[in-house]
Amino acid sequence: MNATSTKEVFPLFKEHKVWYGPSISSGDRWFGVPEHYPLRASGTKIENGAKFIKVKGVRWFTNFDHKKRHARQVLYEPYNPVTYPTYDNYNAIEISKVKNIPKDYDGVMGVPISFMDKHNPEQFEILGISNRDRDHPLKIKIYRESDHPRFNDFNAHPVVLKNGVLHNLYTRVFIRRR
Repeated sequence: MNATSTKEVFPLFKEHKVWYGPSISSGDRWFGVPEHYPLRASGTKIENGAKFIKVKGVRWFTNFDHKKRHARQVLYEPYNPVTYPTYDNYNAIEISKVKNIPKDYDGVMGVPISFMDKHNPEQFEILGISNRDRDHPLKIKIYRESDHPRFNDFNAHPVVLKNGVLHNLYTRVFIRRR
């Protein structure tokens, strides 16, 4: 799933040139490997003389349309600013879990990259990603060394302020309801 956030792959998702395929949604998968392949993965097996490795978190990218891509997410949570804090460095609110996207918020939201598996292009517009882009149009603050000793880490990711302490978050995809 992390491949989604790379500078080479994310633009393809944003421009609707690729999306996740419907065949595998989560979990580990066994793959046959050539006879000469070393069995050094965390999960390996040999069946009837054939070598297999277990690969964690396998995801498929495709450009074939499928029904799952157009499934609307049912949203239950009402928006309130306490539950959904605004980032300190981006003009967006934090959504910590995809299932918690508020049903009644029309502004910009930062969601985990796992959102891309549930993205319906008719329901949400993808605006960008927080991945280390200092010139991102939603960026409202650049941290300096005087702000925090880890200022470079904070410039690379979204940050929320909780109880007076800055918290660096993982990469977020910025979306808005259509």
